[in-house]
Amino acid sequence: MNNNDKSPTVLFPLILIISLFFLWGMANNLNDILITQFKKVFTLSDLKSGLVQSAFYTGYFVFAIPAALYVKRFSYKAAVVTGLLLYAAGAFLFYPAAAMREYSLFLGALFIIASGLAFLETSANPLVVAMGDPATAERRLNFAQSFNPFGCIAGIVIGREFILSGHEPSAADLAAMTPAVLEQFYQTESQSVQGPYLAVGALVLFWALLVLIVKFPKIATESVAGEAASWGDYRKLLSNGRFMFGVSAQFFYVGAQVCLWSYTIRYGQQAMPGTGEKILANYLLASLIIFMVGRFVATALMAHIAPSLLMLVYALINLALCTVAVISPNLIGMLAIVCASFFMSLMFPTIFALTIKNLGEQAKAGASLLVMAIIGGAVLAAVMGFVSDISSIHIAITVPLVAFAVIAAYARTCYRSEAVFR
Repeated sequence: MNNNDKSPTVLFPLILIISLFFLWGMANNLNDILITQFKKVFTLSDLKSGLVQSAFYTGYFVFAIPAALYVKRFSYKAAVVTGLLLYAAGAFLFYPAAAMREYSLFLGALFIIASGLAFLETSANPLVVAMGDPATAERRLNFAQSFNPFGCIAGIVIGREFILSGHEPSAADLAAMTPAVLEQFYQTESQSVQGPYLAVGALVLFWALLVLIVKFPKIATESVAGEAASWGDYRKLLSNGRFMFGVSAQFFYVGAQVCLWSYTIRYGQQAMPGTGEKILANYLLASLIIFMVGRFVATALMAHIAPSLLMLVYALINLALCTVAVISPNLIGMLAIVCASFFMSLMFPTIFALTIKNLGEQAKAGASLLVMAIIGGAVLAAVMGFVSDISSIHIAITVPLVAFAVIAAYARTCYRSEAVFR
């Protein structure tokens, strides 16, 4: 799609593309509920429960480059349909995984869901960036990404209402149960994921059908296999220091976001003993609501403040908030974690847009490497779980704290670079 494309058929395809931001947000934040649920069902350590995110974000890492090559060979639209079909297949696999109560099958299903999301994100983000003036790419992508938190909120609400039971027996309670009662408890808790994921799978499958039958503009449907060799693009990008710094910043950003959201309920269990999982899920829900508000606020502020400068300020504020969460493992620390979501809101789309900006024919390859950087969610979530297991969850907040320091450094580099050309 370009600025001169005034076709009346453009609006509905655009709505379908924007809806993808909602759909992958829902999948991402259902994981935050799954970590709490699986920790209960399978009696896992923080490190092992964090494997939910590791399996999920590894799917992004493995399929990001194949997705970019697929886009190049077939089209954006073909990649979107393929991604939605994979997403639906992974969601449907939750049914047999729950019936067999097998943790590894759940992890496999999450990997398949994420492989589909790799196709969606590799397609949708650069398509939005390409939709207009490069000078406003950051604002445009922030606007499109503003619909992502609606999906995140939906994921938390679905998880809170239909997956979390609120039944949290202590170790003593579990020990007092007969084998039959204990087995029934675990089976009931495991099967609570079946209905929600079947519904999600059906919705995503329907959306794939819509995308398939709706007529899209030329930029979304044309094959670009004749462009410069893809592997040559990757070689050039890997030697581009500024670009690779952006990929690193994205790695640490996604890691920080996943760490904070994945362990919000866990942090609350330590910071506010006796508070139920459903109440603690409300703190996570509050985080996502202010994250959504933050996206719209950031989009407005970018009309007056350089995106790189705004991100630098936000990253420094989050450094301070994480410090509070480390030194005050109580309600104050919990509120600091919630507030951090407001200042995280602009980071993913802004890092993405600043990094991919002006890449020209290398944009698709660049987008795939940025999507691969989502592996940060897998790596840092596992690191945070490990740190928590050997110390405590509030000490483990130092992991996202370090990540925000890297983001601040990247934002400062971008701002100083832009200042040279003003």
